[in-house]
Amino acid sequence: MGLSQQQLARMIGVTYQQAHKYERGLNRISAGRLFEIAQVLGVAVSWFFDGLQANAEPKHEVSQRQRMCLELARNFALIDNEKHQEALSQMARALAAQSQAAMAVDGNGLDEVAEPH
Repeated sequence: MGLSQQQLARMIGVTYQQAHKYERGLNRISAGRLFEIAQVLGVAVSWFFDGLQANAEPKHEVSQRQRMCLELARNFALIDNEKHQEALSQMARALAAQSQAAMAVDGNGLDEVAEPH
């Protein structure tokens, strides 16, 4: 959902440490707490079980790149200074544009560099 553990913890009225234990599976979540979390997130309780089947193969692990993207989004959301958020966003755009330009120069088949949005 793109929420940090701190944000979720505040929304459901528990400490960050407790939310961390829930997410890591160190503490069990009661049915009542699961219902409360579902309400806060605006989903049905069944959402937490979508895709689960008996004897199903486990889904693939999250890639390192996906993990970094999620961590970046969570950390960005924790920045409360809008100027800092904008500066970080501009830096990401500049780095992306630089990477795209380098790929175009390296001759990967791109004729022009797309302008970042």
